[in-house]
Amino acid sequence: MFYTHFGNNTNDLDHLQHIRSACIIFTKTPIGVTMAKQKIAIIGAGLSGLTAAICLEKNGFLPTIYESGNHIGGRVRSDRYEGVALDYGFQVLLTAYPMTRKYLDYERLELKRFLPGSLIFNKGKRSKIGDPLRAVSFLIPTLFSGVGSLRDKWKIFRLSARLKKKTLQEIFTSPEMTTLQFLNEYGFSKRIIAQFFSPFFTGIFLEEQLNTSSRMFEFVFKMFAEGDAAIPANGMQEIPKQLHEKLNATTFQFEQKVTKVEGGTIYFENGSSRSEDFILIATDPSELLADLVPTPVQWHSSQTLYFKSDLPTAIGEAIIGLMPHIDTLVNNVHYVTDVLSAKGGSNQILSVTVVKEHTLSEAELVSKVKAELSEHCGVGELELIRCDKIPFALPNLPSVALNSRIIKYSETIFLAGDHLANGSINAAMQSGEDAANAILNEIQKRS
Repeated sequence: MFYTHFGNNTNDLDHLQHIRSACIIFTKTPIGVTMAKQKIAIIGAGLSGLTAAICLEKNGFLPTIYESGNHIGGRVRSDRYEGVALDYGFQVLLTAYPMTRKYLDYERLELKRFLPGSLIFNKGKRSKIGDPLRAVSFLIPTLFSGVGSLRDKWKIFRLSARLKKKTLQEIFTSPEMTTLQFLNEYGFSKRIIAQFFSPFFTGIFLEEQLNTSSRMFEFVFKMFAEGDAAIPANGMQEIPKQLHEKLNATTFQFEQKVTKVEGGTIYFENGSSRSEDFILIATDPSELLADLVPTPVQWHSSQTLYFKSDLPTAIGEAIIGLMPHIDTLVNNVHYVTDVLSAKGGSNQILSVTVVKEHTLSEAELVSKVKAELSEHCGVGELELIRCDKIPFALPNLPSVALNSRIIKYSETIFLAGDHLANGSINAAMQSGEDAANAILNEIQKRS
């Protein structure tokens, strides 16, 4: 018999407690290699590692995943507060992602979708802008909002139509420039860039200068145009949880911190080591490989603050609020309880994202955020639930690609992760699939 194993600490693994068992049948795999003779290790139980494991299992292999923490999902995880799912950092699933469509059951996720638009808060005034083709209620507010000119709004419509026709391959092979350069060259006014594009995409790219590649801008804009931004009813961790549920023959070893990978050997913090036929590093490899090329991964950071309020919601619908004022630390806000429809009237939970760098203490940050919410949104009487600082929120990539640029590092070591392509859930899962296929190809070549 074989079992799906877990690490020693399982206090935080309620959803992982179903231990599966089945008989090993020593038959040939589809590519002609005896399953039991191939030892494949995956380092990291994030979206890349889980997707890779699914692909390897489908081809008859039994990988082992080593995870330094005590949970699956990597940077995608959630906690619960008074029955409401609070994600670690503000994240959304773009339902048009090809890889999530391929691997996830959206109906089972019970997706709660944001409206296709934004509320702009500035000095107590609010404007609404959105896609009237997907939600007709946005037509009049968008036309008469002071966020950009009618020419700007026509250009948004034209850009959306153009990107719907453009394939992902065409987007990721197009010439690169910064997002800001792209917007300027496309002819958008400074006003709509400052009041809409800058705050909206700062919240996505986690950098305020819009230096992110124009390829990434086109990709994300296309995904918004073709689908919805959504959150599973029980939080974003339902995504890795669902991937995990597809695994029947993968062994999990939690709280197993890897310090070095060399040749075909994994070295652990506790002094032990393990030899493997193939090793897939599905996490940042910067500290694991002594001669890593290219240079170590750089990261964007962010902070998310959750507040509780006994007052009725200041928004009242599932929409993201933007704070474009140049002096505000707050980038975007939304009521979690509006999106999840978990509560009504009072006892609302507000999510606030801060992207700008600052040197404030947590107490100073909370005070400033409350003042900005009062001034610009008219929100008051907030009680802090928690403040999450996320130092490794998104890879900082000067150039992006659709698929991983590096997969095979050596004869035994392979790499996966969104940092090898572009910072997105789609890229993380695509990279895991690509890396698994590269290992399968290597096994086939050797056989």
